[in-house]
Amino acid sequence: MVDAAVHEKLEAGFQKLQDATDCKSLLKKFLTRDVFDKLKDVKTSFGSTLLDVVQSGVENLDSGVGVYAPDAESYSAFADLFDPIICDYHTGFKPGDKHPPRDFGDIETLGNLDPEGAFIVSTRVRCGRSLAGYAFNPCLTEANYKEMEEKVVASLSCLEGELKGTYYPLTGMTKEVQQQLIDDHFLFKEGDRFLQAANACRYWPTGRGIYHNVDKTFLIWCNEEDHLRIISMQKGGDLKAVYARLVNAVNDIEKRIPFSHHDRFGFLTFCPTNLGTTIRASVHIQLPKLAADRTKLEETAGKYNLQVRGTAGEHTEAEGGIYDISNKRRMGLTEYQAVKEMYDGLQELIRLEKEAS
Repeated sequence: MVDAAVHEKLEAGFQKLQDATDCKSLLKKFLTRDVFDKLKDVKTSFGSTLLDVVQSGVENLDSGVGVYAPDAESYSAFADLFDPIICDYHTGFKPGDKHPPRDFGDIETLGNLDPEGAFIVSTRVRCGRSLAGYAFNPCLTEANYKEMEEKVVASLSCLEGELKGTYYPLTGMTKEVQQQLIDDHFLFKEGDRFLQAANACRYWPTGRGIYHNVDKTFLIWCNEEDHLRIISMQKGGDLKAVYARLVNAVNDIEKRIPFSHHDRFGFLTFCPTNLGTTIRASVHIQLPKLAADRTKLEETAGKYNLQVRGTAGEHTEAEGGIYDISNKRRMGLTEYQAVKEMYDGLQELIRLEKEAS
């Protein structure tokens, strides 16, 4: 049973959302009184309540989405809230739809988006994974974090070839190593205000760390926002090479660590924007002619289901005219289709930029 203190906070949070006339989050849009009343007494086997789901969006009224899943079970337990949010965010993923089975596709059909090096600064493909049997951040104990880190480190120590590298735990990290990782734009900072409000940063830095290979083209974040963020990246526009490295890594790690998966939603992670394939393929790119009108750039990108951001991430502006452009859809299509959508969209944006020159 959900206790009285949680009920009180939920009611106050619900009222705060109703009073916030300038709040445009998907949480506000879909948390109706009927849905609220239906879910306010629900509790998962990990002890998660509706408060765990909504607290970040209530605290941060400028959230775009406003909900997190405190455990994998929450996607089913709080389906009356998660389902419409997921359908709204993941364009075209309708109620009753099932995410297709994993399929990395034919990597040979991809190539270098910018062989002359005229537009693309760097290319990155990442995915998120959760370890089966563990809750997500708000419900994890300090012992859980340590245990998960041990499993991850043991698995990563088996990687060979270009994936072979070193794991750097945040606990006890020297200032020199820390500064080097910051200089390389590798080191994640303690959670932003959205994650803080979601209770995602407890016991920091216990169980957190970073792994990278010798060439610094392959990187894994352990227990930042998700249990694992698996990242492949390099300078230039060779998407084929970047994607191939990621696929090899995911296949290798999965042999040793079972991942949390849902028949309908695909791979499960902390944030509902990052379900299904969990693939985000992105480039840092200069498109000075198209970018002269940011609104028009975003409209054009949107036609190809691409998202335009500043290079420092969501809610940021472009630095030096360089934009971060990525696929937006992660659900209802395969891993290959998500990457190919980004590949085709970027080819078209570069073509338009050349025409405008």
